[in-house]
Amino acid sequence: MRLAHVALWTLDLDAAVAFWRRHFDAEVGELYESRNRPGFRSRFIRLPDGGAIELMARPWVEAASPAERAGWDHVAVSLGGDAAVDALAARCRDDGCLLSGPRRTGDGFYEAVIAAPDGTRIEITS
Repeated sequence: MRLAHVALWTLDLDAAVAFWRRHFDAEVGELYESRNRPGFRSRFIRLPDGGAIELMARPWVEAASPAERAGWDHVAVSLGGDAAVDALAARCRDDGCLLSGPRRTGDGFYEAVIAAPDGTRIEITS
């Protein structure tokens, strides 16, 4: 068994696609517009070493609450090494989307946390 993909709602599909393309070199699939649910649009993105994310938008989606709540909290993307985490964290700091800088966690991970345009937290790990 393997995870096929995760899906994230976004308020701005184009901004979300640009974020994943810029920061993760994601390959972006064709735009899908539903005939059955007018206003629903999505695009799949594929990360260079595998993994897929479906970015979904529709006019009736509301902004997420920043408070912790039940459900998915973040997505973690392994970059393959500490230097890669440092480099992406620096680029995200410059772009204003770094939430917490690189650090070694108590359980041994080297990670930083960044935010996608809609605030979805993404852990970038070595």
